[in-house]
Amino acid sequence: MNHKAPAVPPLGFWMALALVMGNMIGSGVFMLPASLAPFGWNAMFGWVLTIGGALCLAYVFAAMAREMPHAGGPHGFVEAAFGHLPAFLISWSYIISILVGVAALATGGVSYLTAFSPRIAATPGAPALLAVSLLWGLILLNVRGARAAGRFQLLTLGLKLLPLAVIVGIATVAFLGGGQPATPYVPETISMTAINATAALTLWAMLGFESACVPQDKVDRPQTTIPRATMVGTLIAGLIYFAVCTAVIMLMPAGAVANSNAPLADVIAGYWGTGAGLAVALFAAVSAIGAINGWILVAGEYPLAMARKGDFPHLFRKVNARGTPVRGLLIGGALITVLVLSNYTRTMAGLFTFMALLSTSATLVLYFAGAAAAVRLMLKRQMTITPLLAILTPLGLIYAIWAFQGAGAEANGWALVLLIAGLPVYLLVRRQKAAVRRDEGATKG
Repeated sequence: MNHKAPAVPPLGFWMALALVMGNMIGSGVFMLPASLAPFGWNAMFGWVLTIGGALCLAYVFAAMAREMPHAGGPHGFVEAAFGHLPAFLISWSYIISILVGVAALATGGVSYLTAFSPRIAATPGAPALLAVSLLWGLILLNVRGARAAGRFQLLTLGLKLLPLAVIVGIATVAFLGGGQPATPYVPETISMTAINATAALTLWAMLGFESACVPQDKVDRPQTTIPRATMVGTLIAGLIYFAVCTAVIMLMPAGAVANSNAPLADVIAGYWGTGAGLAVALFAAVSAIGAINGWILVAGEYPLAMARKGDFPHLFRKVNARGTPVRGLLIGGALITVLVLSNYTRTMAGLFTFMALLSTSATLVLYFAGAAAAVRLMLKRQMTITPLLAILTPLGLIYAIWAFQGAGAEANGWALVLLIAGLPVYLLVRRQKAAVRRDEGATKG
């Protein structure tokens, strides 16, 4: 009798598409209207360029995943092209982007909770303390194990789409003249300077498309499924963000949007009453909390995977009885806490904007290096050159450089400091590797 477990069905196009969109749509759509409001219609041009740039980069990453299915993702792509040190720094930068991104998500979640108690936003330091409390509550949940975190993730899955559909529906009715007229929106002067400033903010919403590079042996017809799912998912997610942000700025005055801690909730409250607005605020907060939970899981598991390969300090290899990387979670939580509390004097929207820009700058290092790796691998004839890839790869590089410029000196400066801070960690890893080799040599001798 054959006791082999049945083969896991391969991921088809629709399942791969769901993976792409699920990883991309987070809390950014709930907070970005406030961050983008000062830029007026410049933000819409920024969205168009960002969606195009993200599609270029997504195609490049999908192509590398197809060519190198066992490389281990972006870390392996960069290592194959440039060596160990650049690959380590890229991974370090990505870990930093995750930690900063969690800080932004916590800020976004708390910002929507202020709809239930405006005193929170009015009390200095209270939003930051609440964000930290939320963070550590979810860290404790993750300490209980991946299964507990997974159950919580399933609980929040899909809720984020409900208020988005409502917002777009209200805007559609208003534009067609079937409901309350849309609030006239006075645009800012269109300029490349303002469009550049929106680049990093809009890219924040698109972060995560790289996670679609799933292993080849789990995808049905990966040569076509991965690129199609990646491109279509990135495009649909971008259009959702574009539609929602456009709807909000057309349904609320620019000043009101910019000063709102919960713009989507305020829009719906203006049309259907305070109760409906509070319901949307709750959905938005739950969506952000669910995203925080998922990224905390990644923040613990990614360093664990690197440490097990010898590419990260040994202390991150240890897990508890439930298989949870507790040390990684605690260290990551401490760093996020410092980041949130050190910026508590900013407004909720200002704090979210800063965190989003910093996280985007750190992630752009990965995107730029990934596209550069594709160029080098093609030049070395280690990667198949196609006409489309030859066009989209340099466009992706140009877009990444443009987005760096849009992030601004403050966010890029902090991202550079955090990247350089990884060098001592790299030296520690090398020292630990050398010690392991010496011990192995002594044992053999």
